[in-house]
Amino acid sequence: MFEAVELGRKLSKPEYGAELPDLRTGLLEAQQSIRKAGLPVVILIAGMDGAGKGTVVHRLNEWLDPRGIDTHTFWKVSGEEQERPYYWRFWRTLPARGRIGIYYGGWYADVLLGRVERRYDTGRLEHELARIAALERMLAEDGALILKFWFHLSRRDQQRRFKGLMRDPDKHQVLLPYNRKHLRWHGRFVAAAEEVIRRTDTGTARWHLVEATQSRYRDLTTGRLVLEALRAGVDRQAKAPPPSRRKPAPERRPSVTVLDRVDLDQQLTSEVYGAELKKLQVKLNRLAWKAHRRRISSILVFEGWDAAGKGSAIRRVTEAVDARLFRVVPVAAPTQEELAQHYLWRFWRHLPRAGLVTVFDRSWYGRVLVERVEGLASREAWSRAYHEINEFESQLTDHGTVLLKFWIHISAEEQLQRFKKREQVAHKQYKIIPEDWRNRRQWGAYELAVHDLVTRTSTSTAPWMLVAGNDKRFARIEILRTFCRALDRAL
Repeated sequence: MFEAVELGRKLSKPEYGAELPDLRTGLLEAQQSIRKAGLPVVILIAGMDGAGKGTVVHRLNEWLDPRGIDTHTFWKVSGEEQERPYYWRFWRTLPARGRIGIYYGGWYADVLLGRVERRYDTGRLEHELARIAALERMLAEDGALILKFWFHLSRRDQQRRFKGLMRDPDKHQVLLPYNRKHLRWHGRFVAAAEEVIRRTDTGTARWHLVEATQSRYRDLTTGRLVLEALRAGVDRQAKAPPPSRRKPAPERRPSVTVLDRVDLDQQLTSEVYGAELKKLQVKLNRLAWKAHRRRISSILVFEGWDAAGKGSAIRRVTEAVDARLFRVVPVAAPTQEELAQHYLWRFWRHLPRAGLVTVFDRSWYGRVLVERVEGLASREAWSRAYHEINEFESQLTDHGTVLLKFWIHISAEEQLQRFKKREQVAHKQYKIIPEDWRNRRQWGAYELAVHDLVTRTSTSTAPWMLVAGNDKRFARIEILRTFCRALDRAL
């Protein structure tokens, strides 16, 4: 694979100087075009030690307008990052639409080094590369332009580069202790890089192999490739047909849905409810503190019909947990900042630190519920969201997070009674808005959407809990009991 980038190609100073002004002008114009088009750009920088990756990052910041660039280096993992799933550190830094994110190493650094140091066997490598491919596909399908660069040095050129650095006292400090060890492992790095590049080089996230023997050739070649990709990305977006935002045509309801299997007649007397509530809240408080000491995080997702009792169920959970240990995230229509990112970005950034509890009052399932039913997302977007959500949740549970997903189900008749009561009781009138009545008229469409989301995203590690909610007391106790059991298992 790397024979083509071990040819000793060079550029003279006059050639470099003659081409650079036009290249810089073109890059700045292309950067303005991607800003106007709202095209997010991800540039990943990887390569051999001593290949000048840091210098390339400086050149891109010099040649482009740095006000539109976010540069991220991932070296030592911070304590805050260790307490969350691995990809949290990347998701929270993704560039907004119209901006460029430069990633020094990015999500490939640990995979490459793990393979070189033989910490990753073939199975582990396959798993990590599949996760990377899923992330890049997800970003590309959302409109991101992804550029990946591998800067290559032959063994002989790397040895020369290191010797030059050792002789120069001003540059000697850039050689870290592990660089010398990596020099002995040149063959391992080449083999690992070839394996990783071959398995992650796709039509939407191509690898560009750049010979790094001479800095002028390396830098100018990189600039040319970035310019070509930016222009092609803008042209491709301009020619793409706009996604359809029309409401989907009515679909035939299955003869039996998952919601039909929920026994809505289940209920509790006030006496049983009071005794169970006290017992379970005391137990939950004890388990929450134990999970905190053991650094086990929990995420609770509450979905359900309007007026199903999500808010009151959440209050019974939070009443039992010390205020220092939980956070409730109410999810409404996305802000402008959130619209500038992939829809999962706003949920990634709210993930709890180790030992804490985050409750989502509605969640990422809005993409396959309200956005599907109301035509706020194209059919292509919400159809691929099932896989994206499963991948997201698998990363949460792989990290050891306790993930519980509740759909609180009520009958249409019960919802109507609750709507009317809200209109009649002064201190509940704020809970009923015209949108609630409009959603009610879409009951059949939402019922089908719920059936699809449960059947397609209820997994062995993140199953859906369908809670009978016609009796609020029963629903609250069922949720508290489920949470306690989940913590017991995790502990």
